[in-house]
Formats: sequence, structure tokens, C-alpha cells
Amino acid sequence: MSADSQSPLQRMLAKRDWILADGATGTNLFNMGLSSGDAPELWNDTAPDKIKALYKGSVDAGSDLFLTNSFGGNRSRLKLHGAEARAAELSRISAQIGREVADASGREVIVAGSVGPTGEIMEPMGPLSYAVAVEIFHEQAEGLKAGGADVAWVETISFGDEYRAAAEAFALADMPWVGTMSFDTAGRTMMGITAPDMVKLLDKIPNKPLAFGANCGVGASDLLRTILGFSATGTQTPIVAKGNAGIPKYHDGHIHYDGTPELMAHYATLARDCGATIIGGCCGTTPEHLRAMRTALETHVSQDRPSLQDIESALGGFSSGSDGTDGTGPTRLRQNRRRRSS
Repeated sequence: MSADSQSPLQRMLAKRDWILADGATGTNLFNMGLSSGDAPELWNDTAPDKIKALYKGSVDAGSDLFLTNSFGGNRSRLKLHGAEARAAELSRISAQIGREVADASGREVIVAGSVGPTGEIMEPMGPLSYAVAVEIFHEQAEGLKAGGADVAWVETISFGDEYRAAAEAFALADMPWVGTMSFDTAGRTMMGITAPDMVKLLDKIPNKPLAFGANCGVGASDLLRTILGFSATGTQTPIVAKGNAGIPKYHDGHIHYDGTPELMAHYATLARDCGATIIGGCCGTTPEHLRAMRTALETHVSQDRPSLQDIESALGGFSSGSDGTDGTGPTRLRQNRRRRSS
């Protein structure tokens, strides 16, 4: 494939050792006044200046790539807000605002069209058929493409079939894509998929992603253990690490994350040494965290793959004693989580 025929993300991956992604969407929108239970995607239409500020906050902090405000923008999830008919429209607007911010940045910035799970359980355990899942994802992908997204980015997936359905939808839309799963139960997704399982799943997908990996989950330590699981397979596909900024804590009616910018800076360099190429944050990650991560990655000298003990010493204990590959179940989160800044 010639350089001219490659997508912007392919070209960036070909010439960069690492790429800084963005941080949280929900956390930052809540800080702007979004109420719990409201659909953030409606703000694409009603509060575009705030969505522009969300994107610009990441870009100004050094992100090379940011996700659009369209995570819950599929018709299944928007039905909860009576907006199911607006799935393509709201996704298109989210990408249009993102395209404007990226083009005005003065440097190369990737607009990634965020696609979250449908929110429904797939057959045979639930009512959602594979064919309908493809339709739902395809509709949203077409909206993101029309708005100018460079790449489709499916995230926080737990079902293998839902991941495959998204891949098929992106092929129908003729969009390059990236896909991450959320590993939050003793190294497994909600449906029991481990890091090696996900790599095997990629082998069965005709429309290969440009990159794959993990987002959200529990804390940064657990996510990096999953990243080690990916890289240990010898995969040549670039790996994505988008971990939460610490552990959530409920305070004064709101959820707060305890990860400091210093902790996330250390997480970013450890993620690079674990084998990740695209590195960002998920829940709780603000522009302040991203600035620290950018500085850390720019000055980092590559080290050997960290051990689990290295990760635990730097970022705190794991939520379980296993990465999910040995059948060990979750254990209580270790108390007195240790922190050490980079």
C-alpha cells in the first residue's frame, strides 16, 4: 500500500514510535455541567462550544488523537433518550466539530469516531442479533465518516460477537478502525475474554484493525497487566492502552478518580515499555493528566518490559491475583495502595 493510499492514522503509526491519545469524555463533560443520566451526544447539537472545548483541551495538552463525543451515539442507546432517529446525525456533528478542531491545530491530529457498545446483550443470551448489531454500528459509522472522522474507534466492548459486528460495519462503511475491549473482572471482560483470547479473535476478523487494545476497566495497574498479555503473544498489530486515572471514589454525590498527573505520567511510560504504541487515558483523565503524560513520553528512554512487581510498586496493587488466564477469580483490592511518581 502506497503512502498516498494509507489513512492518516496508518501514516502516523508508520512514522511514530508512540502516539498520545486523549483522556476522559464523561469526566470532563461532567466538569462542564453535564448532569448524570443525560445523553452527552445531545450536547453535540445543543452545546457545540462545550464539545469543541472538550476536544481542544486534549489537543492543547498534547494529544495526537482524540475521540469524538459519540460513545453512546448508536440508536439502541439513544432510544433511552427518545433520540434513536438521530444516531447518524449526532455522530456526524460530533465528527464535524472534531474535524474543525483538528484542522485548526496547526499539526497532524487524528479524529477518531468513538463507537461504544450497543448496551444490549447479544444472542443467544440476549435479544440482540448479530445482523442487527451490524446495522446499528454501520449507521453510526456512516455518520462519523460523513462528519470527517479519520478512523472509527470502537471501545469498551465485552462481547466477541459485538466486536466482530463492529468490524463488519466499519468494512461496510469503508472506514479504517481501531478497537478496544474493557477488562475488568480478574483480567477478563464481562463475557470472560482474556488478553490472549482477544488476540485470537483478531485472527478471525477479515477486516483487521489498525490497532487494538484495552480501555477503562479497573485501575491503571490492571490495564497494564492486560497490555503485557497482549504483547506476550508476539502480535505485530499496534497496541492501545487507555487506562483510568486511578481508582474511582464516591464523594459529595460524584465519582472522583484518585490518579494524579504524576501517576499517569508514570503509567504512560510503563505502558510504552509494556508494548503499547497508542497511549491515553480513560475515566478521570483530564488535560492536566495528559500534559504530564506528554512530557513523560517525550523524555522517556525505553526500558525492558516491566514486571508485575514493577507495575505494582509504581501504580498500586492489582484488583485480582490473576490476569484471567489461570482460572483464578478476583480478590479484594489490596489495601494501602502504594504510589510512586515518575
